[in-house]
Amino acid sequence: MAKERKIIMDCDPGHDDAIALILAGAKTSPLDILAVTTVAGNQSVDKNTNNALNVLDIINRGDIPVSTGATRPLIKEAEFAESIHGESGLDGPELPKIPNLKSTGKHGVDVIVETVLNSDEAVTLVATGPLTNVAMALIREPKIAENIDEIVIMGGGTFGNWTPTAEFNIWVDAEAARRVFESGIPVVVFGLDATHQLLADDLVIDRFSKIDNKVSNFVVELLKFFKSTYKSQFDMDGGPIHDACTILYLLNPEIFELQKTYIQIENQSELTYGTMSVDLNDTYNKEANAQFATAVNLDLAWDLMDNTLRSYSE
Repeated sequence: MAKERKIIMDCDPGHDDAIALILAGAKTSPLDILAVTTVAGNQSVDKNTNNALNVLDIINRGDIPVSTGATRPLIKEAEFAESIHGESGLDGPELPKIPNLKSTGKHGVDVIVETVLNSDEAVTLVATGPLTNVAMALIREPKIAENIDEIVIMGGGTFGNWTPTAEFNIWVDAEAARRVFESGIPVVVFGLDATHQLLADDLVIDRFSKIDNKVSNFVVELLKFFKSTYKSQFDMDGGPIHDACTILYLLNPEIFELQKTYIQIENQSELTYGTMSVDLNDTYNKEANAQFATAVNLDLAWDLMDNTLRSYSE
C-alpha cells in the first residue's frame, strides 16, 4: 500500500491534472505536497497556473504553494491542446477567471531546485505535463538528482495520440523528455497503454454523481466535458484519466502492473519526433532506466477514487 512521500507536482491543468491534484491533496492522502509548479502544455502556463490555483481553492488547500514555470518548450514554440481541454484549459465547470488564491511569484524551476535541495527527505517529482520544468531544473542544478527518489510521469506509450507515434506531453518537448530519461533517476511511466484503460464512461460518471459533495460534483463536471471531447476527437466512450494514474500509483502501487524496461525518446526525426521507444522485449540489451505501466486493476482504481471523493464530504 501507499507510503508517506514528499512530492512536487509539476503539471499543466488540464482536466486529468485537476483530478490528480484532488487525489493527492485529500486529507486521507499520505502524500505531502511540498509545491505545485506549472508548465506550458494543455494551455498557456498562465492559464494552467490559474487552473491549479482554482482546483486547490476548491479542495481548501491554499496552504500548498503554486509557482509558474516554463512558458514554452526548451527549443520549440509552444503548442496547446485546447481541442481537448478547451479555451481555459479546464472548460466545463464555472471557475473564476481571477483565482482567489495567488501564486508565489517565484519561477517554477527555481522552486523545484530549492525545494529538492532543502528537503530533509528524498522528494518524488510527479510530472503530468511536458517535462520542460523538470529538465531545466536538472540542467540548472544537477545535484538535485541526489535527493530525488523517483520521477513519476504521465507521458508517452507504445502508440501516439498527437501524431501516429507520439503522445502529447512527450511530443510538446521531446528534448526535455530525453534529458529526463538520460538523467539516471528512476522514472515510472504511465503512458497511453495504461491510461487508455482508465476510461471515465457514463457508468463511472453516474457513480461519482451519487457522492454529491462539492468536490465530487466538480469532478463530475470535468469528466462530462472530457468525455465529450474524447468522443468528438477520438470516438472514445469516456475520457481517459491519464494524469491521475501517477497519483493512484503513489496511493496504491498494486493498482498497476509495471515492467522494468529501457526507454529512449526520439527528438531528431520530423516524422517520429516525440516518439517514446519502449524496449519491452529487451531488444537493445541495455540496463532498464524506467518502469512502464502495462495494465490497470480498474476495480481498485475506481474504488480508490470513489473513496477519496467521499472523504471530501467529511
